[in-house]
Amino acid sequence: MKRFFALRVFAAIAVLVGLSGNALGQETRLSIPYERFTLSNGLTVILHEDHTTPTVSVNTWYHVGSGREKPGRTGFAHLFEHIMFEGSGNVPEGKFDEWLEAAGGDNNGSTNNDRTNYYENIPSNALELALFLESDRMGYLLNAMSPEKVDGQRDVVKNERRQSYENRPYAMSFIIIPENMYPPDHPYHWPTIGYMEDLSGASYKDVVEFYKRYYGPNNASLSIAGDIDIAKTKALVEKWFGEIPTGTPVAPMNPATAMLTQEKRLVFEDRVQLPRLYMTWHSPGFFKPGDAEMDLLANVLAGGKNSRLYKRLVYDMQIAQDVSAFQASDGLSSTFWIMATARAGHTLAELEKVIQEEVDKLKATSPEAREVQRAVNQYEAGFFSRLENVGGFGGKANQLNSYYYFTGNPDYFNEDLGRYKAIDPTDLRAAAQTFLKNNARVVLSVVSLGQAKLAAPNSKPVEVKREPAGGNAQ
Repeated sequence: MKRFFALRVFAAIAVLVGLSGNALGQETRLSIPYERFTLSNGLTVILHEDHTTPTVSVNTWYHVGSGREKPGRTGFAHLFEHIMFEGSGNVPEGKFDEWLEAAGGDNNGSTNNDRTNYYENIPSNALELALFLESDRMGYLLNAMSPEKVDGQRDVVKNERRQSYENRPYAMSFIIIPENMYPPDHPYHWPTIGYMEDLSGASYKDVVEFYKRYYGPNNASLSIAGDIDIAKTKALVEKWFGEIPTGTPVAPMNPATAMLTQEKRLVFEDRVQLPRLYMTWHSPGFFKPGDAEMDLLANVLAGGKNSRLYKRLVYDMQIAQDVSAFQASDGLSSTFWIMATARAGHTLAELEKVIQEEVDKLKATSPEAREVQRAVNQYEAGFFSRLENVGGFGGKANQLNSYYYFTGNPDYFNEDLGRYKAIDPTDLRAAAQTFLKNNARVVLSVVSLGQAKLAAPNSKPVEVKREPAGGNAQ
């Protein structure tokens, strides 16, 4: 009975993620079967059948993020994330969510430097409703858009900026650091949410022109995964999306490579209780050589209570409240972050000294094999966990879209996991030596008002435009 149960479980996993190989030691290969086609208007469509549950996820990527904006006209991509829920030519305002929820579905959207993403998770019998709603805002948003709606969502976005950045402790760091990592004309210099003055100054004409330029079907990809019939779904996609006109061709971005030629040491006084240190470097872009190594390097440094920095700063020395590290992967280039919050009575100079020691150790000596294997195992566990779902921001529908956008291959699952499993300790040492340079980074200290003495040494004050707490200035 136990053997039968184990074989049944393995078979279920094989169906779920398309495993090939055997259970007796042969290397397992991941394969997510899909069908890809392109409509005459340029819309790329990716379909994946998964009958595990009677649900479907419709996932749309517009290949436009804040990186497509210009200095003085920032925040447009995120503004459209909001406007897209405000009704379209055949969907009255407020009905998008109402109709989906009545059918038992849910939806959301997100914006980053590289893309804007929307998804609908619905029962499989409501697939056509989701396709109708998504196609209507792709093709007929301007029929319902008005200066009043834009102004309303403009105010919503400005309030979101106040709540998420200006009035949230430490959050302005995520604006200060990119501004100092990238030159003013680089697509990643400004925040995705935009600047207040740009949001206020954007005209209705500016917003319409941005939509017309970037939100055509030829600059989008549609991924549908779940309990579907491929032939019937293809017909439904053609029915609802086929008549949408092709948009203006969008050329790829090709900015100059971002790099730092010196260390920048900054201090920002904020409304915080404890000082926090940020150390940030440029690193390889998403799926580029070195990107996976930096992911694992972050894990070795601060991935859990057994990691090097957590053990020294938080557990042994007890001078830090918390510590974390991560590789923030983007398409054009990435950034590698280490963050640590000091405990009361300790300075950021103390934290920086220990962090620097651990970074230097990784440059001098490869990490132990067990450290690397633990990091790989944790990544692999999370990878397979995401494959259990078709919907949401981490499910298979979104992954198919992500892989297509960044690599051109929707079924990049095996290659993605393989790049982590191929890493050995010497690779992490090489990555640390190559990318974690002392003379090419931003070191930011965030301290309480009037407490600059707690900052890391030689830090220069940085000024940030920000409204007063609770402010509503336009």
